[in-house]
Parts: sequence; C-alpha cells; structure tokens
Amino acid sequence: MKETETSLIDSFLGSLQHLSPHTRKAYQRDLKFFLEYCKEQRINKWQAMDGHRVRGFVAWRHRQGTGGKSLQRNLSAIRVFYRYLIEQDMAKQNPAEGILAPKTPRKLPKALDADQATQLMLISDQSLLAVRDRAMLELMYSSGLRLSELIQLNMNNLDLRDAVVTVLGKGKKTRTVPVGRHAIAALKKWFGFRHDIIKNEVTAVFVTQQGKRITPRAFQLRLKQWAIKQGIPGNVHPHMLRHSFASHLLESSGDLRAVQELLGHADISTTQIYTHLDFQHLAKVYDAAHPRAQRKKA
Repeated sequence: MKETETSLIDSFLGSLQHLSPHTRKAYQRDLKFFLEYCKEQRINKWQAMDGHRVRGFVAWRHRQGTGGKSLQRNLSAIRVFYRYLIEQDMAKQNPAEGILAPKTPRKLPKALDADQATQLMLISDQSLLAVRDRAMLELMYSSGLRLSELIQLNMNNLDLRDAVVTVLGKGKKTRTVPVGRHAIAALKKWFGFRHDIIKNEVTAVFVTQQGKRITPRAFQLRLKQWAIKQGIPGNVHPHMLRHSFASHLLESSGDLRAVQELLGHADISTTQIYTHLDFQHLAKVYDAAHPRAQRKKA
C-alpha cells in the first residue's frame, strides 16, 4: 500500500493523546493487522477500502481465531483511523461505519447439581472454622448471595426470626431475600462460636479466629479445600453456589421474574443468560401450561 507509511500511523496515534497509553497501543496492534490484510488483498489506497472489504477483514481475523470482543476493538480502531484520514483529506468516507463484529456467546458458569450441593454442605467437622464455613456455604446457596454480599454482611442484616437477610448489591441497591432452614440452623451454631471470639464490637457476621472480618480470598480458598474434602469434582468457586441457587430454583419453579428479584438483577435478560434450563424441563413446562399443547382426555 503506497500510503501505509508508518509515519502516517504514528501521526494518527500522536493525535490520540487524550486516550490512555494502553488504548493507543491496542489501536497500533489493530491497525497492524489491518495493514497486513490490505497487503494480502493488494489494496494500495486508503480510499479503495469499502464496507465489503472491511467485512472481509473481519472474516479474515475471525478465521484466525479472534473473538468477538477483539474484533469489535479492531473495527473501532479502523473507524477512528478513518475519521482521522477524512480530517486529513486522505479519505472521503469511513468504510467501517455500521459494520458489526460477530457476537461472542457468553459462557454460563457451571452449576453444581442438587446432590453435589447437598454433599458440599454435609460438613461433619465441628471445629470453629468448619462451623463458620458451613454457615457461609449454607447461606450463600440458600439465598443466592454474591461473594461480596456474603463477606460484607453485618449482624443487623440478618433476621432469623423472620428468616430473611438484607444485602447491599450492585449499584448500592438493597434487597431482602429468604433464608432457608438449613442455613438458619448453621448460622445459629456459628453464632455460638462467634460470640466467644469477637472483639471491639465487631459487627461482621463472618470473622476469622482473630475476630476480624473474613476476606473474599480466604473464603475462596476455604471453599476449594472443602470441595476436595467432600469429593466434589472440578473447580468449585463462590459464584458457582450463586448460579446453583438460581438454576435449581428456576428448574423447580419456572418463575423467571421471581429468580430475577432474588438475584438482584436490574434486567431480566441478565437472569436469562445467567440461568439455564434443560430442554426436557422446558418441554414439561410447555406441555403443562400451553393450552394448545394439552391433550384431550379420551
């Protein structure tokens, strides 16, 4: 390409001083790929680039294994670069405007099945840390809490008489969710230990042996250890308990709106992505609920 001198790219990058060095470096890499494609396609003028050829570039990068997010950034770099070329009277139109990258499907976090969840909770160890850990596991699975919500719980957030817990979620929004009987029993047992170790009016529900609020990292490590001890395969992490809560509740009730409220999702589309139902369960719901699916009795 006659007009692909590195000085032009350098001038363009120099005009982006308002952006972070990381972003400018990313644009530089993206345009390097773009120039490789132009060379391969023997495109020797910036103005010769059009929407069809930009789509070809996207397909070329996709065949190389580039994901949707990276392709979106590639296109963003080309769009910004062509705006610069237009300002410099080196191009008349922006061929990347309106071109979309293929979406990358969101991976669903794995969930424990009901038997695995039960097995994980059956901790027979009666030591202080084991009793605390079981209470944390039971509450997280019982109420679908995020790790941050669990760690930040204070004693006044729990109402065991009414079997509810109030948490501060994303966007500083509070929500109140039910607490199951197994979690309540585990919490009451933990409170017996907690009372003996708290210092200086600590309000945290879950604390270390030194009476300090437990950290997220510490709980993650403890969960991994318990998963191994309890014979649960795979990489078990806190988010898996929240996802298991949502999946099992949705499979049992089919009430997506209720699960949305319990999880604290502002948009139900998030809940739809976050949870999943197997086709067999969906078929049963359809057969039972849809008026045109119900068979007439003979």
